[in-house]
Amino acid sequence: MFLKPMMATVVALGLALPAMAQEREFRLGLITPPVHVWNKEVDAMSETLKERSDGRFSITAFPSGQLGNESAMLQQLQTGALDMAWLTTAELTFRVPDMAALHAPFLVDNIEDAARVLRSDEAREILDTLPAATGTVGVCYAMIGMRQMVMRENIDSAADLAGKRIRITPAPAISTFFEMFGAAPAPMPLPAIYDSLANGQIDGLDMDYESIINFRYYEHAPHILETNHHMFGMVALISAPVWATLSEEDRALISEVTQMHCDRTIDRFVAEEDKKLASLREVSGIQITEDVGQDFFGDIVERWDAEWGAKTSYVARLRELVASF
Repeated sequence: MFLKPMMATVVALGLALPAMAQEREFRLGLITPPVHVWNKEVDAMSETLKERSDGRFSITAFPSGQLGNESAMLQQLQTGALDMAWLTTAELTFRVPDMAALHAPFLVDNIEDAARVLRSDEAREILDTLPAATGTVGVCYAMIGMRQMVMRENIDSAADLAGKRIRITPAPAISTFFEMFGAAPAPMPLPAIYDSLANGQIDGLDMDYESIINFRYYEHAPHILETNHHMFGMVALISAPVWATLSEEDRALISEVTQMHCDRTIDRFVAEEDKKLASLREVSGIQITEDVGQDFFGDIVERWDAEWGAKTSYVARLRELVASF
């Protein structure tokens, strides 16, 4: 009964009203299925955020591209129709050319060094450009492991890849790599890959161990080249319009919790990469050609760097960084 008169008195005196605790359920989109490491870590992140915010915040995940492909989700983030997303670095290269440097072929030799790159100041600088370029806030990187080549037929040399239709994640920098050794890169969403392999629409794909195992691509493409030809990153994004509505304290909390689970995702992939390769060795019918390195592709690194180094200085900067490891 006394609330309205009291509020009027406070306003009349020019005194500030105490801020009400904001409650929010954040919607987060992913293209990966519930069984994937990213999705499991997002579920864990929701629990951490709920606990750390005393129940004010939670996250509802929309897996398997339920909200559209990565391009569609990025547009939703820009308008605030979607709160958060875990998107591949490949998608962001369309708007942030500097991020293409993270897909430089043979930038790193192993997943441990890939983790070091993603945690570097240089990589962090690229995230700082996202609000202006994409209308999103890039909180942190995670990963999905190293990329390998998975083929329907045996491959003895890079010449054998010429003319092969190979599924890739859409990104100009990735397309360049495959075009340079004469393959036909075929951008394609995850749900279409298995059937495309089965009916021969594609000859192979560039993929990480996690997805090779989860989606059982080896059933129709039993020849795996352990190339580690590039690292494959992820960026945890928050809509810039949504970010603007949050208090400084809540931004700090969400950033800290998201960083924690990005780091956990990276650590999981680093710890499990060799185990995943070992599990594939035990699958009957799979032929794995191990330690297929840069020399297999001739001078492709020099040619790729010449083209993409002219577009972003981060190609040279990340090469220098890795050389210092």
